Amino acid sequence: MGEEPSDAVSQDLLEEMVCFDLHAASRAMTAVYRPLLEPLGLTYPQYLVLTVLWERGPQPIGAIVERLEMDYGTISPLVKRLESHGLVRRVRSAQDERQVEVALTDDGDRLRAEAPRIRAAITEALGLTARQAEELHRVLRRVTARARGGAAD
Repeated sequence: MGEEPSDAVSQDLLEEMVCFDLHAASRAMTAVYRPLLEPLGLTYPQYLVLTVLWERGPQPIGAIVERLEMDYGTISPLVKRLESHGLVRRVRSAQDERQVEVALTDDGDRLRAEAPRIRAAITEALGLTARQAEELHRVLRRVTARARGGAAD
């Protein structure tokens, strides 16, 4: 026979776990992005790669890995998929011919025009004021830094 949980122990263990709320929020955010990105033929992780290239220009895969805090095994297939869709290409670095960078194609650069519409739709979906969004960013960055063992601001 199974034991009944003690009354002294909360019955809502998941409700007490901040990590579960972060996990659920992450999945929910990806679901909010999906209908915005599907018409563009993009997944959320692919959109993140394009965003890095829009903000920084051509980048080695290692720089994309670092900026998105993902691993090579995740980023490399994303780049290959974007390349097969004609949105990025691999080019030799202008500074070091030995290094290969990922660069936007004209089609990839044209998608940048969709970014403000997508950001506006996400902002509306979240229903946060600018101040609340700023506070959420601050808290999430602090949680991330602390979880990595670093100092929080």
